[in-house]
Amino acid sequence: MSSSSAASGISPIADAAPVSLCAREPHVPANRLVAEMVPPPRFDSVRFSTYIPDPNQPSQFEAVKVLEGFAGGLGGAHAVAGGKRGFFGFGKGKDKGTDKTKAKGAKGSKAPAGPRGVYLDGGYGVGKTHLLASLWHATPAEPSLKAFGTFVELTNLVGALGFQQTVQTLSNHRLLCIDEFELDDPGDTVLVSSLLRKLVDAGVALAATSNTLPGKLGEGRFAAVDFLREIQGLSAHFRTLRIDGEDYRHRGLPEAPAPYSDEQVTKTAYATAGASLDDFPRLLEHLARVHPSRYGALTDDLNAVCLTDVRPVPDQSTALRLVVLADRLYDREVPVLASGLPFDQLFSEDMLNGGYRKKYFRAISRLTALARDGKRLVEAA
Repeated sequence: MSSSSAASGISPIADAAPVSLCAREPHVPANRLVAEMVPPPRFDSVRFSTYIPDPNQPSQFEAVKVLEGFAGGLGGAHAVAGGKRGFFGFGKGKDKGTDKTKAKGAKGSKAPAGPRGVYLDGGYGVGKTHLLASLWHATPAEPSLKAFGTFVELTNLVGALGFQQTVQTLSNHRLLCIDEFELDDPGDTVLVSSLLRKLVDAGVALAATSNTLPGKLGEGRFAAVDFLREIQGLSAHFRTLRIDGEDYRHRGLPEAPAPYSDEQVTKTAYATAGASLDDFPRLLEHLARVHPSRYGALTDDLNAVCLTDVRPVPDQSTALRLVVLADRLYDREVPVLASGLPFDQLFSEDMLNGGYRKKYFRAISRLTALARDGKRLVEAA
């Protein structure tokens, strides 16, 4: 039983008392990291047909059209093994090679002309991850030949397997999708750029997303500029798609609920099967003892996360760990309800204006959406 629940004196309503995330110390084997490189549960059923473009944003319609062509261009043989259709399927014509030429095999084959990757650039909540997951689903290949993960999950995979083994593991894939490509850590950027260069040489198609800061949306300078500069030699392999629009996570929806009282949060935790209940400052301390690659396992089998005494995070390292936890909760569609301060006050002004500000804005957006999902649990308690 967590310290919050013990102090409340509330008797359990659900079949079991809420668990404490602070009591969990999951171990995640490397093979699980590889097996989980698929779209998360939130995006398991999304398709291009379920993406609803904003009628006022032509770029969203264009993105769907281009990505459908990109997926179609990934059919057939692996790029290095003789697939000759262009990745975007535009103007590549038919395969005019003779049987004699084809008989030469992979050595005489050429990878498709044109970009091998696509980069989705836009503001928060315009559906980039929905489109990236739709691309993964639409690509005509077995799931074992397609990989989908966040930038952080990819760096964690390299940490678990080693660089060479990661290259070997992913080189036989037809497509690698990287959500939330991050440029704020030079070391990680160089590491992933080197990995992608090896995979491009092996014929793997790439797709990536990244967020443009709200303050940059009106300047005509999107994150693509930074992305293409940082990956340098790889930039020629990416076609950039700019996606305009407002944050759909809050489009036409009511405001997120104000923080609840400790008593409301605790009562809801006890009334909700599969809920966790933790004191927020203690949870932040616990996250420092669990590697971020294990945060997904930390939230296994949860139906809600209940937090008391939410307050501003004390430092950058703690804030970055919280961002990863927010991503894993959002991926798994786990509602969050909390007492204390609202989520838009988690990060200091210095943090929101610093080098990691993209991550913090993303976390606020996602936690706010999850808080809205948690409102129904409070009403049902």
